[in-house]
Amino acid sequence: MDKVTLLGIFFCGFFGFTQENTIVLPSEIQIKTAVLPAPEADKDGAMVYGYNSDGEFVILREGNNNLVCLADNPNKEGIQVSCYSKKLEPFMKRGRALRAEGKSVEELRKIRGDEVAQGKLEMPKEPSMTYIYFGKEDDYNTATGELRNGQFRYVIYTPFATTESTGLPDKPHAKGMPWLMDPGTHRAHIMVGPFN
Repeated sequence: MDKVTLLGIFFCGFFGFTQENTIVLPSEIQIKTAVLPAPEADKDGAMVYGYNSDGEFVILREGNNNLVCLADNPNKEGIQVSCYSKKLEPFMKRGRALRAEGKSVEELRKIRGDEVAQGKLEMPKEPSMTYIYFGKEDDYNTATGELRNGQFRYVIYTPFATTESTGLPDKPHAKGMPWLMDPGTHRAHIMVGPFN
């Protein structure tokens, strides 16, 4: 019997399930976990997306500050939550819509790139932050929403930045150093994280 099915037997009275019998945690636990990567001062005011009892991606909490946070996807292995600047919401929302249509990563990147070039999709003009916190399911407490031994990854979107304009390399040379991914494109971003 797999872990998801076993947990489902014990917690069926407390949790919702998707059609694939994947556990959907209560909204308050999803929210608590979703804001883990956010700066402490921004956690309470962040908008949070997560999953309802039918497994649908929905707004769990409206926000009143500059951050949008995403709860962990219960259909994916491991735990990963993120928070990003509201200025990135059009870009992120379009990506979610295209994935829901079944577009591949390559198709998604091309469509969004074309839409940015045509002025249909607006990207932030200033650097825009994304905070990511991730770890193993074995280290996650579904009752409290806490994740032990998690790691942070930071992404700073800087559309069309290049290695020349930033002075950053296009790959990390040491663990934890910043580097520029997808330089020169609409989705150029500075990566900082536990990379070798």
